[in-house]
Amino acid sequence: MLTAAPRTSAQLADAMRRKGVPAEAAEAVLGRLAEVGLIDDAAFARAWVESRHQARGLSRRALTAELKRRGVPGEEVQAAVGALDPDQEIATARRLVVRAMAATRGRPLPVRVRRLVGLLARKGYPAPLAYRVVREALEQEGVDTAEAGIDLDSMAEAAATVDTADSVAVITESEF
Repeated sequence: MLTAAPRTSAQLADAMRRKGVPAEAAEAVLGRLAEVGLIDDAAFARAWVESRHQARGLSRRALTAELKRRGVPGEEVQAAVGALDPDQEIATARRLVVRAMAATRGRPLPVRVRRLVGLLARKGYPAPLAYRVVREALEQEGVDTAEAGIDLDSMAEAAATVDTADSVAVITESEF
């Protein structure tokens, strides 16, 4: 299983459990693999964050979710995602929008905004950031969204309120 791609200790433990390996034997194997450096959740998380952010443009939020799904411990996730510079994350969001702008040209402005903001949302970027980046990109293209009756700043503010409420709800639910 390690020859195909790097795995986390949780993924390997799960695979051994599915194969019926006794828990004591699985624990011993995982300990030995970690001891000789064949599995290292921290290194896995750092490499994952770097490659997925560069190749796919995923945000901190999306990267955190992916690492947690793979069983990386929370402190390792936070350390790896924390190494991602916020300015780099914003630059990546801008790069994604600029690349997608060409595909939306000729479409009505509301459609363009929806598609560009949706692209960033699917990559895990917070809505306020997505609206701001899209507004900036459209302005660079010479499009005045306010003149077209689309107030992206108000949308970003409204989205910030929803994002904050969602975060509070998630925190509250996870505490119980």
